[in-house]
Amino acid sequence: MPPSYEIFPVACTKHDKLKKRKLDIIYEDEDIIILNKPALVLTVPDRYAAEKPNLLAMLNQKYGKVFIVHRLDKETSGIIIFAKNAEAHRALSMDFEHRKVTKTYLALVEGRMAESQGEIDKPLAPSMTKYNKMVVNKRGKNSRTTYQVLETFKYYTFVEANIHSGRLHQIRVHFASIGYPLAIDFLYGNQSEFMLSSVKKKGLNLGKYQEEKPIMTRTTLHAYSLTIQHPTTQETMTFKADLPKDFRAVLNQLRKWNK
Repeated sequence: MPPSYEIFPVACTKHDKLKKRKLDIIYEDEDIIILNKPALVLTVPDRYAAEKPNLLAMLNQKYGKVFIVHRLDKETSGIIIFAKNAEAHRALSMDFEHRKVTKTYLALVEGRMAESQGEIDKPLAPSMTKYNKMVVNKRGKNSRTTYQVLETFKYYTFVEANIHSGRLHQIRVHFASIGYPLAIDFLYGNQSEFMLSSVKKKGLNLGKYQEEKPIMTRTTLHAYSLTIQHPTTQETMTFKADLPKDFRAVLNQLRKWNK
């Protein structure tokens, strides 16, 4: 079991729960750091609130200086890589740019997918009306996602997705564009949380003054694995991160009540 390293907390007033979070460092050497990113933690500083906890600032405090190679959305959990020096950063950035890395995601989408596998090849561009939102548009950059169905439920589908281009929100936009938005996605989907009552219609026992609490409250997307060529040794390396507790809980409830 790889150790978890405590990252020094960033000054923060509204995010006490994240101050002392232990980040799971799966692997590190003189050139790279591989993290299992928790959901709801930023990859880089927020444009308008730099004091919010973010991986780059936390790692800079621990190591002096690290380099960002790629990003994950705040709500997305899973594998992410940082470089420890400029040379490793340059090599990894070139590999990402030339699609020499393999990125695999796990996603829960709304609806039962008709095909067991498929490809979504649609150009993506920033929205002209809403900040930080992407849209399918012919003026956009070529974007390609392939997927394979892993498990089917009555109202949802659990899929594995590979992105062959690194566009912002690519998986979220692509699946929404074919009628299967993420099961939870406040920006591109229909739900902002997953409630047990949505699949278990009877026998939900709540006290007189109790309100139902959601099982999961962030996008149903997890960066499951990353395969790279090490920037110094040229060794092919694959890193994986299992689904976190909230995602597993949703799947368990679907297997029980939504088959």
